[in-house]
Amino acid sequence: MTLQLALGSLILVVSIMLAGIGFWLLESLLLRVRPWLIRPPHRPKLIALICAAAVGALGIVTLSVWIWALTFYELELFASLEVSVYFALVTFTTLGFGDLLLPPDWRLLGGMAAVNGLMNIGLLTALMIEAGRYVRTIQRETEREKNQT
Repeated sequence: MTLQLALGSLILVVSIMLAGIGFWLLESLLLRVRPWLIRPPHRPKLIALICAAAVGALGIVTLSVWIWALTFYELELFASLEVSVYFALVTFTTLGFGDLLLPPDWRLLGGMAAVNGLMNIGLLTALMIEAGRYVRTIQRETEREKNQT
C-alpha cells in the first residue's frame, strides 16, 4: 500500500507540474502575441486562441495519460501497452467502464489516476477560461482607449 501511495503521489505531482508548465507556456505565448491580439479583427483571434488552448490542454492530458499508462505497463499490470493506455485513459477521464481492473495489490493506483484526471481537467478548464478572459479583457481595453481618443 505504501508503495502504491508513494508512486501514485509522484505521478500526480509530475502530472500537475506538466499542467503548471502548460499554464506558464500559455502565459508566455499570450505576452508575446499581445500586440497581434489587440489589433482588429478580434473574434477570429479569440477563436484561434481558444482552439490553441484546447489543443494545449489535450496535449497535457495526453502526456499525463501516457505517464500513467507507461507506469501500468512497466509494473506489468496489463499484458500490453495498448491495454495499459486504454485503462489509463478510461480511468483518468473517470469514465470507468469496469471492463478492466487492476490487480488487488495495485488497485489504489486506479483511484489516484482518477483523482489526477479530475484535478487536471479542472486545471485545464481554468486555463482555457483564463486565456479567453485575458484576450477579451485586453481587446476591450484597447477598444475603449481607441474610442476615448
